[in-house]
Amino acid sequence: MRIHHLNCGSVRTIEATYDGPPAAPAVNHCLLVETPADGLVLVETGLGLGDVRDPDGTLGADWVQMAEPVLAEEETAVRQIARLGYRPEDVRHVIVTHLDVDHCGGLPDFPDARVHLLAAELEAALSEAPSFRYRPAHWAHGPHWVTYTPEANDDWFGFASTGLDGLPEDIRLVPLGGHTAGHTGVAVREGDRWLLHCGDAYYYHRELLADPHPHPLMDVVQTHAEVHHDLRLGTQARLRELVRDHGDQVSVFSAHDPWELAAAVAG
Repeated sequence: MRIHHLNCGSVRTIEATYDGPPAAPAVNHCLLVETPADGLVLVETGLGLGDVRDPDGTLGADWVQMAEPVLAEEETAVRQIARLGYRPEDVRHVIVTHLDVDHCGGLPDFPDARVHLLAAELEAALSEAPSFRYRPAHWAHGPHWVTYTPEANDDWFGFASTGLDGLPEDIRLVPLGGHTAGHTGVAVREGDRWLLHCGDAYYYHRELLADPHPHPLMDVVQTHAEVHHDLRLGTQARLRELVRDHGDQVSVFSAHDPWELAAAVAG
């Protein structure tokens, strides 16, 4: 499988907490996976065309004021996929870590795709929307939802994981609780290693150090957004153990850290 790392929506510019990396806009880190037999798989969608064209209407004015999105059409997943030579209908599957506005804004751009997520997340979004977090404009087109309930196992490096209907075992959901009611990571095998897209399980790469250092601004955002504080911190502790014990087999990254995305694109 060939994997592309995409930024599908720059937002507020942030600075690193140590010397070296230059300030950069926070990102919406998405994956485009070219599979041999199952078409294109998009992990996260970032912001979509509708968000760029009517941000207050689809994202909400409060969210726009908080996040300061760049709102560039060329950053949308559908435009980046077109530049790679594909059509929207070539994206047969979309996987979302959760349904916060900046993670599913591009769903309407891929109306034919099957959308995979945890059942608890879809239930929360449908019951709580419209809200700061969940915006029904992103699913008004009636997506083909495919939902999952986490299995009680520890078959993926000590984490529970769930296979996806119609997709190979090389792509799996890895539930990472605390941020939303049904937040999950997405694991994708790349050669002899795995990538783990952690969504919003953490926000900043230095949170995974043995002595973690949250980003002062991004930590305010993630703490405000959490639904279960202790579960979120427990998830981060387990991710630190994963990096410590299996960092040679798994590459871990989050949704919004621009320096992680830059490293992934550089290879």
